[in-house]
Amino acid sequence: MTKLENISMIKEANVYFDGKVVSRTIYLEDGSRQTLGVMQAGEYTFDTNEAEIMEMMSGDLEVKLPGESEFKTLNTPESFNVPANSSFDLRVKTVTDYCCSYIVA
Repeated sequence: MTKLENISMIKEANVYFDGKVVSRTIYLEDGSRQTLGVMQAGEYTFDTNEAEIMEMMSGDLEVKLPGESEFKTLNTPESFNVPANSSFDLRVKTVTDYCCSYIVA
């Protein structure tokens, strides 16, 4: 989906890692929540309380998911799932555009 219709957005940005990762929270018409953001080059560890679907829309990066011992190269656009109450590592090599969808249990 490249266009989101009928959304509500929180104006305040979510800023992480000294401004190298910035996103905005949106709510879809059905009440589900997503964040749309951009990551600068760098290495990041993200913790999550909720299960997520991370959709990397552009960029050059690698991911190491919970339970994995090695990084995997992503071929954007590509997505991956992150379980609730876990963390994952990213090696972002170029500016990366992403969408995170939160999965309600």
